[in-house]
Amino acid sequence: MAKRHTIDARGTFCPGPLMELIAGMKLADVGDELEVLSSDEGSSADIPEWIRKVGHEMVATSQESGVWHVVVRKMK
Repeated sequence: MAKRHTIDARGTFCPGPLMELIAGMKLADVGDELEVLSSDEGSSADIPEWIRKVGHEMVATSQESGVWHVVVRKMK
């Protein structure tokens, strides 16, 4: 059964949140969702770009109170 993991990268700056996501992807199972919490606005562009390049699925992007929530699904 797929799980949802949260990666709290608030307070880190590019490329920190993306590096934390990459590390999390290595530990996650195919089908799992990973939600990155980031206070760095660049993450809202950097993470989707990386996801497209490597072939995972972008699930959602939103912003609440200055924190970006970027949800991705591991596809392979």
